[in-house]
Amino acid sequence: MFASDRKEAGFRLLMKTYQEPLYYAIRRMVHSHHDTDDVLQNALIKIYRYLPDFKENSKLFTWLYRIAVNESLTFLKRKNRRMEDSIDKNLELFGQELKADQYFDGDDWAIELKKAIETLPNKQKLVFNMRYYDEMSYKQMSEVLDTSEGALKASYHHAAKKIEEYLSKDV
Repeated sequence: MFASDRKEAGFRLLMKTYQEPLYYAIRRMVHSHHDTDDVLQNALIKIYRYLPDFKENSKLFTWLYRIAVNESLTFLKRKNRRMEDSIDKNLELFGQELKADQYFDGDDWAIELKKAIETLPNKQKLVFNMRYYDEMSYKQMSEVLDTSEGALKASYHHAAKKIEEYLSKDV
C-alpha cells in the first residue's frame, strides 16, 4: 500500500469516527444545516491538509475540535459583517428558520433557548455550547480554546446569566 493510500484510508477512518461530533459542534454555532455542511467541509479540508503536522501535543479530538471551532468562528465573523438588520428582526428570522429546518427537532422551548444563545457574543456562545451541549469539562475546553479554566468559567457564568435574563423576559 502506498503512503498516499494509507493517508486516505487513515483519513476515512478518522472521519468515520469524528465527523458526526464535529458536525454537531459546528451546527450549534452556525445553526443551518447547509451552512454547517459548508463549514464542516472547510474544516475537513484543513484537517486533511494539516494532519501530517499534528504533533500529538494534545489529544486528536481536541485538535480536530479546535479546527472545527475556528472554522465556525471565521464563518460567523463573515456572516456578522453582512448582517445589518436589528438583532430582534434577526432573532425572529432565526426562529422561523429553525421551525422550518427539517433537521431541527426541538420544540418551542428549544427554539427560545437557541434564540437566547444567539444573542451571546461568539466566545460566550462557544463556551456555553461546549459546556451545556457537549458537556465538556473546563479542562477540556481550556485545551481546545487555549484559554485558562478561570476565564472559561467566567465566560460560561456570564453566558448563563444572559440566557436566563433573555428567557425570563418572555415569562
